[in-house]
Amino acid sequence: MKSVNLNPVQEIYHLWEPVYPYLSQQILELYNRKDGNILEIGPFSGVIFNLQKRNKGSSFLIATFPPGMGNFFYEETIKQKVEDKIRVIETDPALTGIEESSIDLAIFRGAFFFPSLFKVNFSAIYRVLKTNGVGFIGGGFGKFTPDSVIKDIGKRSRELNLQIGKIEINEDRLRQDIQAEIMEGEMEVISERGLWVLIRK
Repeated sequence: MKSVNLNPVQEIYHLWEPVYPYLSQQILELYNRKDGNILEIGPFSGVIFNLQKRNKGSSFLIATFPPGMGNFFYEETIKQKVEDKIRVIETDPALTGIEESSIDLAIFRGAFFFPSLFKVNFSAIYRVLKTNGVGFIGGGFGKFTPDSVIKDIGKRSRELNLQIGKIEINEDRLRQDIQAEIMEGEMEVISERGLWVLIRK
């Protein structure tokens, strides 16, 4: 993986902290469980800290890339005093090192918008999900985040996203990309204040 300036990625993590509780709410509504092995994927992780605080889940793993983000998230677990609860590993979009059928809920924010950083590997996500597992893959503020929060961070978030190389992707294009991925299970596109793919294995 090529070297990338991680400063804007790390700033986005902190900028979006007020959003994580609201995104968690939407994810929990779809997941509809209080236990299970929870995985957050990629450089834009953050929601998992809120899920752990709410005691929603039995185990918590951040699988991050590109190189360098692992240290960042590990330091964050120490700051939040959850280093014994949330494990951090550095991996790649193929989720190397994560066991097959070991995850109940996989979350991947910023998934489709940064092709200069990575390409989403749907089959890898599907591989690590257990039967009846749920994947929440995509990006956006989600349906519960208040307008006031979006207004506060929207401008800076756009600037940082452009620095990282964000592209726009519409629902039609996303649906075409999904159709190219042949897998069993259900896939549904959610486009309310964001663009997400919900996978149910």
